Amino acid sequence: MKEIEKQGKTVEEAVECALRELGAKREEVEITVLEEGSRGLFGILSKQARVRVRLKERPEEKAVKFLKGLLIRLDLYAEIETEKIEDFFKINVKGRGLGVIIGKHGETLNSLQYLVNLVANKGWHEYIKIVIDVENYREKRERALVELAVKMAKRVKETKKSIKLEPMPPYERKIIHKTLQNDPRVKTHSEGEEPYRRVVISLK
Repeated sequence: MKEIEKQGKTVEEAVECALRELGAKREEVEITVLEEGSRGLFGILSKQARVRVRLKERPEEKAVKFLKGLLIRLDLYAEIETEKIEDFFKINVKGRGLGVIIGKHGETLNSLQYLVNLVANKGWHEYIKIVIDVENYREKRERALVELAVKMAKRVKETKKSIKLEPMPPYERKIIHKTLQNDPRVKTHSEGEEPYRRVVISLK
């Protein structure tokens, strides 16, 4: 965690100098005043203010540290990579025997992602979304959901009966809605309360 000490005529001047050097905002650092600074006789400066400014750990850094610790406890070896995608950070976990942290239909992975977001964003000035993927599971799951949506829409058209899908987390329901939003014959809506909220496909 990077930290520097700076001096200035005032505490504020020393802090601003440190922020410029670190390329950080005030809410992204922790400030410790080492010397308040004082003026001598007739207002002549006799002692400069001195501060220590330390960069706070960013959410994505805390997320990776938390995940690494969890994997060690589970006796799992994996490589962890991070990438910035638009307004969120994606963490890719790659290795063997990682099914245990995916779970049925990604339920364990979704719970893990929720927990990591809580840990990562604690004490940070703005919410940074962290998305966790294991062995490209989310990409595979998205393809499976698109195929499911098309298949179930076809069945609704054939039987003229509505179909309720299994409960899904919000981002998975969004994939179903998006896949069928331009279908001229069927419509979708969600019903129920979390975590049992599900998509219903019906004829227009």
